[in-house]
Amino acid sequence: MAKQGNSSLTSPIDSTSVAMLRQLDQYEPDLTVPTATNIDNIISGIAKDEKEIYEQALINFVIKEHKTFDICETQDAQKREQLWKALTNLAAKTDDNNLLVVVFTVFRILSRDKQSVSKLATPEWMDLMISHIGLNSQTFEYSDDTLCKIEEGQKVVWNVLFNSKKLVNESPNNGLLDKLLDRMSLYDKVRIPDAIKYYDAQFIFYLTTSSTDVRRVVEESNGLPLLITVLKVVLKEAESGPSSSLPVVLDNRKADIACESLKALFSITLTSSGRDEKVKQYRELVDILRSYLVASTASLDKTWQLRRSCINMLVNIPAKCYRNLITPVAQSTSLPKSLQFESHNMIIIHEILMFLEAHFMEKLPVTNQLEQFAPVLSVLLKGVTTHRPIRKYLRTQILPPLTEMDKRPEETDTIRGHLCKLLTSPITQLRDLAAELLFVLCKCNVNRMIKYTGFGNAAGLLAQKGLLGGKKDAAEADYSSGSEDSETEEYTEQRHLLNPVLGCVDKPHPDPMAGMSDEQKEYEAVKLAQRIDELSKSGIIQPCRVGSDGKPQPIKHILELQEGLTANNDDSNSE
Repeated sequence: MAKQGNSSLTSPIDSTSVAMLRQLDQYEPDLTVPTATNIDNIISGIAKDEKEIYEQALINFVIKEHKTFDICETQDAQKREQLWKALTNLAAKTDDNNLLVVVFTVFRILSRDKQSVSKLATPEWMDLMISHIGLNSQTFEYSDDTLCKIEEGQKVVWNVLFNSKKLVNESPNNGLLDKLLDRMSLYDKVRIPDAIKYYDAQFIFYLTTSSTDVRRVVEESNGLPLLITVLKVVLKEAESGPSSSLPVVLDNRKADIACESLKALFSITLTSSGRDEKVKQYRELVDILRSYLVASTASLDKTWQLRRSCINMLVNIPAKCYRNLITPVAQSTSLPKSLQFESHNMIIIHEILMFLEAHFMEKLPVTNQLEQFAPVLSVLLKGVTTHRPIRKYLRTQILPPLTEMDKRPEETDTIRGHLCKLLTSPITQLRDLAAELLFVLCKCNVNRMIKYTGFGNAAGLLAQKGLLGGKKDAAEADYSSGSEDSETEEYTEQRHLLNPVLGCVDKPHPDPMAGMSDEQKEYEAVKLAQRIDELSKSGIIQPCRVGSDGKPQPIKHILELQEGLTANNDDSNSE
């Protein structure tokens, strides 16, 4: 139907519809035609080679149904298969890229049905799509004329893979995986549009995440160095752009490519052992991550997304490679003094710490905290455990000398305060990461840990390590005995007022037993013991005492606590 105005349109056209209209701009969509009729016209028009019939029907169908996920007229399996085969025949014989964009859009709409996609996407169909998206030839022409077709074709293949586990498992055998890797190996030799790179990286991430077999194939096909090269190419292209300033500035599409590549790298290194032959590659990767961790993007959200991908990747990198996160400070550097520490450039460690602090300020619900906090805490813990300059720098940032002791540690709006809150988190993995990080920053010294967190917050870690009885942790000997505390005058003046359980100055409060007679005090004490015993018998609480191994041991009766006190008094008298 030739253009004759907008009288045939019954609903507004959105941006996607406008893009489709540009492909076959000689047709005006007629939304009054029933979808069933459009489907029949596509099938019969292609069979009879009646170009105007099927092209008009294609435009009508796409404009009308591109947002629909459950098209009633395609519920019939036979009709759906006829339409799919007709479109496959058309895609096989035409070289009109504008028409192919519309055909692929119809494929994408049909591929939303999870029940039939595995059957419809035959090996022959997959071969055809591989050819159209430029994976069959290393000399494929990436031009403005082919770009829209490739993009739409990649979206179709993505839908098919997303909705069919079977096709994901077949990807190492049908040529899709190998040819994706082959094209990625050309990124540093051939100018390929970023839109295509983005989907390529997304494919590799999704395939390696969905199938352990695919992950193994990619790893054995030098997937690690290949994806490292992709990251280098993105940086190189960004540095050669209109702005050559440092740090590099990435547009949103380049940031997306980097994020997808990092997620794919995370996937293939998830079960990788840090073998010696890979250490060199990991060190190279850390060098690249340094650039990405200070890179900027067009939006703050995208910048945080890039930072998160980098930090997640660092989780899988051996701790011995973290040394590459810090570099010597050059003589002529303009780096602020606050980012220099013992002649090391600490900007990367600072950025990681700021990433953690920014998430602390978001006041995330408990259900989201593990995903957001665990990776960055793991990275910081690995850094402070294996590299002394990182530990000493982070100690100055997280545990500076105490000057205000009026609030409990967990009530202060500092990184230390937020970490102390995590010490009582119901998420055990998060609690243990925060506790271990603080303990290492305290040189594994029990007294120092209690000083900065309060005994109440530190009790869980101390109980776990068997340090409740006053023992020293074996790892404390690995740290220098020199004091890094440099206790402040404020701390020294108020030390005698500090409540070690709370970790702050205990404000005066009235004596609840003031004015009671001895008989009343004894009555209240007996009543308290009885209630504790009742709670213990009901299983609500489990009273414990510190055993000889420094760990809490459950008791059968509340009076056993008195026996423990008597034993401790005898020991102290004998000394």
